Amino acid sequence: MAHNKYFQFKQFRIEQHHSAMKVNTDGVLLGAWVNIENATTILDIGTGTGLIALMLAQRCNAAITGIEIDEFAAAEAALNAAKSPWADRLKMQCVSLQHFVQVRNDKYNLIVSNPPFFTESMKNTSLRLSMARHNDSLPFTDIISSARKLLDPEGRLALILPVDEALSFIQLARESGLMLNRLSKVRPFPDKEPNRMLMEFSCIGNNISEAIFSVYDSTGTSYSEEFSRLARDFYLKL
Repeated sequence: MAHNKYFQFKQFRIEQHHSAMKVNTDGVLLGAWVNIENATTILDIGTGTGLIALMLAQRCNAAITGIEIDEFAAAEAALNAAKSPWADRLKMQCVSLQHFVQVRNDKYNLIVSNPPFFTESMKNTSLRLSMARHNDSLPFTDIISSARKLLDPEGRLALILPVDEALSFIQLARESGLMLNRLSKVRPFPDKEPNRMLMEFSCIGNNISEAIFSVYDSTGTSYSEEFSRLARDFYLKL
């Protein structure tokens, strides 16, 4: 059940009264798509409402840390985590990635992020919405360098980005020794070009696993089979 102040999933509820970025398809896609194999420690960068962290808590038994620079979103993420069935495995912190990486020596099997991606587009008049959407406070280079420091040797970094920003991120990651291992291109409808990329990186160069799918089917009114398969453990109506 969707509501502007909360979003009800099958096993948890997201309160989002105060968070600048509400529950959206990008977050759901990443939370459902990411490979959780062998993940015992997970970091969610820019956790927002805590959506992706909660989805991953539902999917695996890992200890999950979410970090968020916006104090209102961080408080809401902590509330959502505390009210969930996995409160004992979820820890939400109000901290910037840049500070977090300076003070923590922990290693993670998996780092996920649905990062802000606007770079030069006009800023929103709301400072908090701008922070959630623009990458001034969370540039791609900081995500990559932090992942290099915080990932264990076989760990993975997974993100979702619009296509142009994704191509830029892939290039920056490659230059820092993070190789693209898995890629899914996401189209809104079967007859449209992809507008999002789901990406998974590691320090180990493998053959790239590539896929493409649509969020909606050709009618434009129902979710596609692929999206339904990803989201059926979460969405009430699937």
